[in-house]
Amino acid sequence: MTVVERREVALVDLLDRLLAGGVVITGDVTLRIADVDLVRIDLNALISSVNEQVPSPFGDAL
Repeated sequence: MTVVERREVALVDLLDRLLAGGVVITGDVTLRIADVDLVRIDLNALISSVNEQVPSPFGDAL
C-alpha cells in the first residue's frame, strides 16, 4: 500500500474543507411510468460557510 491509500480523513475535516470553499449540489430525479413523467424533482443547492468578511445573502433575516 502506498501512503495515499492509507491516509484517512475525518468527517469533520472533510466538512471543514467543503464549507471553507463552498459546495454546489445539482441533480434531477424523474419518476416515469410508461413514458409518462409523473414526478420531477430538480435540486440546486449551495452550501457554504458565512462569516463577517462574507456576509449572508439573506441579510439580517437569519
